[in-house]
Order: sequence, then structure tokens, then C-alpha cells
Amino acid sequence: MAPTFTHEFNHAAFKGKVEVPVGLYINGEWSTSTDSNAKTIDIYNPTTGEVLTSIPEGMPSDVDRAVDAAHKAFNTVWGLNMPGFKRGEYLIKVAELMERDIDILSSLESLDNGKTFSAAKGFDVTESARVFRYYGGWADKIHGKVIETTRAKLAYTLHEPVGVCGQIIPWNFPLYMFSWKIAPALATGCAVVMKPSELTPLTALYMTKLFDEAGIPAGVINIVTGYGHTVGASLAGHPNIDKVAFTGSTAVGRKVMEESSKSNIKKVSLELGGKGSNIIFADADFDEAVKYAAQGIFFNHGQTCCAGSRIYVEKSIYEKFTEAFKKTTASLKVGDPFESSTYQGPQVSQTQYDRIMNYVECGKQEGATVITGGKRHGKTGYFIEPTIFADVTANMKIVREEIFGPVVVVSPFETEEEVIEAANDSVYGLASAVFTTNISRGTRVAQALKAGTVWINCYNELHPQIPFGGFKQSGLGRECGEYALENYTEVKSVQINISGKCGLPV
Repeated sequence: MAPTFTHEFNHAAFKGKVEVPVGLYINGEWSTSTDSNAKTIDIYNPTTGEVLTSIPEGMPSDVDRAVDAAHKAFNTVWGLNMPGFKRGEYLIKVAELMERDIDILSSLESLDNGKTFSAAKGFDVTESARVFRYYGGWADKIHGKVIETTRAKLAYTLHEPVGVCGQIIPWNFPLYMFSWKIAPALATGCAVVMKPSELTPLTALYMTKLFDEAGIPAGVINIVTGYGHTVGASLAGHPNIDKVAFTGSTAVGRKVMEESSKSNIKKVSLELGGKGSNIIFADADFDEAVKYAAQGIFFNHGQTCCAGSRIYVEKSIYEKFTEAFKKTTASLKVGDPFESSTYQGPQVSQTQYDRIMNYVECGKQEGATVITGGKRHGKTGYFIEPTIFADVTANMKIVREEIFGPVVVVSPFETEEEVIEAANDSVYGLASAVFTTNISRGTRVAQALKAGTVWINCYNELHPQIPFGGFKQSGLGRECGEYALENYTEVKSVQINISGKCGLPV
């Protein structure tokens, strides 16, 4: 039996002791690595910078064990051997258990990741449970079509599970990305080997207790903690994995694609980086545009792939907007994620903190103006002030590269054509937004933007039934909605010769 991480929470919303198994979850059991060279990985509290606990370092041999367990489960108790309605019952049961333990999961997410408890409870855990419930409803509705050809033939299609899926998720939304990956895979009948981020594994590990309690058969879900260059690479390149799903940076996504083609030809879905554009026209509802601009970039401390990190404001309201946006941004409280008044907690790690601050310094050196923020907050933990840059040019690094932190650039524009060109001037194409009360303009600009998601008069609105994914270097495939089921199914055509006669001259 693997060791357990025990933590006593004592904040206003939740008081109690929580136990999390900190082990590899393979074939329904928790264990440490079988590799004698494996070590442990320290898990840090980003609010204090102190070590919370340590987890086992998984190794390629552990991935092999997990893949074997997943194959056995897929071929015996899951896949085509488990009716869709029954898979759906398991998924809905998981959702119910998550809702029962919402305060525990929210507290762990805040402790491990640094996001506020209120955001974790109001968004991350709530929405993650909804994802499981949503795909629980899909599980018995995945079917093909009867296709008319001739009266002598019956032809139809089957949508069958791909098989064993390797899934690699990031640290910015540990539980939410966990649900986006696992729920549709299970709904279709696939078995899973998951690698959570080595920075934020606690909610994934706690979920193994809920899977166990829900009665999901052993081997259907396997969790292997470890590093990307070992466990992640092994999942991507494993010859017995049929599909790999990855969320993370574009640079690592390239490596996943490369590895996935070495031993076999896998189905691959990638949800990668972004540099979202947020376009605000003069006729927009001004106050709402300011609020959504803040939510677009500072939600989750800016650690969001679809963040609206490039704001373009029509010139006639640029000065007014900049002043109002500065005031709103400066009012956002940065601090203890368990304080109810806190909006922004710490960045996830020292490495991420340093990376963001390097971009801030680069912006200053390249001549951009800091409107507000741009400094460390406090003396402990990985806190950064929400930061606005103005006086930027299109070739600056802070305009072109994904910062993945609470840093935004604001630029004026004069014409619709000009701003569309600027918004599309990026290697990324994940998300954009348009603020205007002219619905014709809104839909026209939305059609012209090269992005997988375009919000009109809102930003960072996410729902389990709406597909999410990117154009260009922001990824392949779609998460969420019916579209995500395509990632985990193969289409089989069946043709039955009803007449029993050969139609060819012989």
C-alpha cells in the first residue's frame, strides 16, 4: 500500500482532515514504482513555497504495468463488454461523489495549485463534476447509422472504442483537465492511463478513491505520476497505446506528436498554447467589456491557454478604457487563496514565477509601458501583481509569445480590417473575443477570426457541451461536447449481402 498524504484544513469554508493516497494507481491498487532507480517528487505549496508532501516517481516500467492492466480491463470488463448505459451509471456516480466531496476537492486544488478556494469550488470542481455527468448521459447514445445502398444489401456503421488511451494533463486546471480527458474516454468504452502534472497531482490522486468507491472495474483507469520526459514520453511512444491525448505547451505537443509516431500510428489530440485576442469596439457595453477583459486575462492567475492576453481597443475609447481597466486591475486582491476576498493567488511554481517575471522585464526593456503591476507581491510564495502593458508593438515578445501569467498588453486600433489583421497575426489560434452591441459586426468579425473559440460580449465562458480546441499551432481535435467523442472512437462499416448472391461476373 502506498503512503498517504494527510492534511488538516482549517479555513472558513471547510475544516477537516483529508487523506490522499500518494502512489501509482494501477489495476485498482496504489503502489510505488517497481524501478529501483525511481525516486520521489516533492510537491510544493505555491502560497508558501514549502514542501507539502512527496509522490512516487513513475518510470517507463510502471507505464508498461498500467498499459497491461488497461488492456486486460478493456478486453474483459470494459470496452464492448460493458453496456453503454452501465458506463453512464459509473460516470454519473463519480459526479455525485465529487459533489459530495466538493469542499475536499476544492481545498486540495487550492492547496496544490494556488487558485482561490472560491474559484476552485465555484468553477473547477463544479464544472468537472458536470463534465462527468454530461458524458454519463452520452455513454448509451454513441451509435452509427444505417446507410442505404441497394435492396440486396444492409449496410451500417458502428462507433467502437479506440482501446487504451494515454492521457497527459497540465497543472493549470488539474481537476478540470482531468475530467475533460477521462470522462469522454470512459463514456466511449476506452480504458485510460493518465499522467497528471508532477506539480499538481493531489486532486487526481484523490479521485482514485472516488473511482474505487464508485465501483469502476480495476484497470479501467490507471494513474501514473512522474515526469514528462519519462512517463509522458513513454505514454506517447508506447506501442500498445492506441490513442494519446495531451494538453500543454505547443513545444511539448510537437514532441508528443513525434513520439506517438515512432512505434505505431496513434490517434492524437492536442490542446496547446494560445495568445488570445480580445477586441473591444467603441459601441460595446463599456462596463461589461472592462469586467470581461479582467476575467479574460486574470482568471486563474493568467495561467489559462485561452487567456485574452492581447486587448485591442477602438481608438476613440482607448484612453477611457485603459484608465478604467487599470482601476479594475489594481483593485483585484492578491493573496491567500483561502481568503474569501482574494481574487488571485500565487503562480503555480518558482519556475513559472521566474518565467513570467522574465517576460515582464523583457517588456520593459523593449520599450513597453507598465500601466499597473509588474512586480512581486509579498515576500513569500509565488505571487505576481496583475500587470498591464501599453505602448507595445506587434514584434515585441510580450505581444507574440504566450506568457501564461497575469500579464496583458493593450493596443489601440482604428478600423475593423486593421484589428482583424492584428488579431490573426499569431502562430496560435485558440480563442478570441469581440465586444460590440452591433450583432452584425460581432458575427462578421467572429467569422474572420482564425480561432477555435470566439466569444461575443463575454470571455472565458466554458461549458461541457460546447467544443473547445484550436486552429493553427493551438492544437488538433476538440475537447468537450459531442465532438470529443470522435477522439475516442473508430468507425467500422459493416455490409451484409442479404441476397446471398455474388454481384460480380465470374
